[in-house]
Formats: sequence, structure tokens, C-alpha cells
Amino acid sequence: MRRRKTAIFFLIFGICLSALAVALNIGWVILSLREVALLVFGVVFFALIITGLILNTIFLVREIRRNEQHDAFLNAVTHELKTPIASIKLYLDTLKKHDVDEAKRREFYDVMLADNARLLGTVEQVLRASQVREKQRLESKTDLDLNAVVEESVYVTNSRYHLEEGVIRLTVPSEPVIVNGVREELQTAIANLIDNAIKYSPDGPKISIKLRRSGKTAELYIKDNGKGIESSDLKRIFTRFYRVANISDKPIKGTGLGLWIVSSIVSKHGGDVSAESRGLGRGSTFVMRLPCK
Repeated sequence: MRRRKTAIFFLIFGICLSALAVALNIGWVILSLREVALLVFGVVFFALIITGLILNTIFLVREIRRNEQHDAFLNAVTHELKTPIASIKLYLDTLKKHDVDEAKRREFYDVMLADNARLLGTVEQVLRASQVREKQRLESKTDLDLNAVVEESVYVTNSRYHLEEGVIRLTVPSEPVIVNGVREELQTAIANLIDNAIKYSPDGPKISIKLRRSGKTAELYIKDNGKGIESSDLKRIFTRFYRVANISDKPIKGTGLGLWIVSSIVSKHGGDVSAESRGLGRGSTFVMRLPCK
């Protein structure tokens, strides 16, 4: 009997110990799971907070940059509008208050016409940017000889800047390069690229323009001997309002819309435009590609 009682005691004691061990093990697992769950929840929550802070910072930085670009654009446009108006007013006041000889009068007229052209160019560029941003459909697309469009753009640029012969060297293929698009828009894009090459080549510009056909793609190369472009700016120059920082004493005039307009027009025509440069002071090359027939 005593042995039986002792056996029962140790059996119950063993069962209790086993139950306690199981309870402790289960409790440890439960507590560990809770701690793990809390840890995972804390890590996820912390990651979400950090992600939110990063996204918020990126958004704020972009907004600050955008506001700075907007301010720079407004300042540039204001300058581009105010300068020719002030110049025209000055010459008109001079003609009104003073008697000038015929040669001087004609010189004044030429300056005022040039200022007027500059004023109209700025207004047209802003209007063109507004039209491009609206992404209007190309309802008036026709088959165009890109050779003729490029030649006409070069002629207009030569006349506008009164360039000497040889400043712009043009090479076009003997066979017509036919593209489907809007003549006025393609002229605007090409003229902006040539104008950009001239503006950023202030010390005796030498512009090389070459049009060629590569399979089903028309490629237009516009190479200058100007200031060049840093590698960090090559992809950003086609952004709206973005302007490359001046590295010379002579500031470059502009609104920061020209290359963005080019990129938008070319994109609407199913093509692309890119820039190449070996660095500052080593010139740059712009390449416009369009699908052709």
C-alpha cells in the first residue's frame, strides 16, 4: 500500500512537473510570439514612418526645386519681355525728342525691329509651351520632306542672326527623307535646337547640321563648338524650366522652355531627342530621331 501511495505520489508529481514544463514551454512560446509580433509590428511601423518621412522629404525637395524653377522662369520671361520693350521705348523717345540723320534713323529702326522680333519670339515660345502642355492631337499631319524643313529652318536662323556664310554647315541626303507630321511644329523644334547651339556658342559659333536616314529612322545631328554640358545635366536639360548654370561672365538669355518644347514636339511625332557632350568647353551634339517612310 505504501509503495502504491509512493508510486501514485511520484506519478502525480511527475505529471505535475510535466504539466508545469509544458505550461512553461507554451507560455514561453506565447510570450516569444507576442514579443516577435510586437517586434515585427514595430519594425513595420517604423519602416512605414521612415518611408513616409523620405517620401515627404522628396516631395518637399521637388516642390522647392519646382518653385525655384518657376521663379527663375518668371524672372527670365520678365527680363526677356522688359528688355526689348525698354530698348524700343528708348529709341522711340530719342527719335521723338531729337533730330537724327537718315542713317542713324535707319539704324534705330533696325534695332527696334530686332527687339520686336525678340519680344515676339519670347511670346511665341510661351504660347507654344502652353499648346504643347495641353497635348493637342496632331490632326493636320501630312507627309513632309524633312530635307526642306531643315533647310528652311537654317535659312530663317541665318536671316535672324545675320550669320556669315559658313557659320552653319548643312549636310542633307540627296534623296528626300519623308516624315509624317506637322510642318510648323517640326520647324519650331529644329529652330529651337539651332538657336540653342548658337546661344551657347558665344565665341564665334561653328554649327554643323547633318541629316541622314538610318533604316526607318530620320536622324538629325546638330553639333556646336560651345560651352558643352556636364554629364549631370544631360538628362535634365529637357525638363521644363530647367536651365544649365552659366559658367561664363556673359549670361545666356532664355526662358528654360526651348528644349522642353523640342522634346515634347518630337515625342508627339513618335521620336526622341538626346544630347551628347564630352564636358564643359568641348561643345555638344543634339540628336533628333523621327520615324520616316
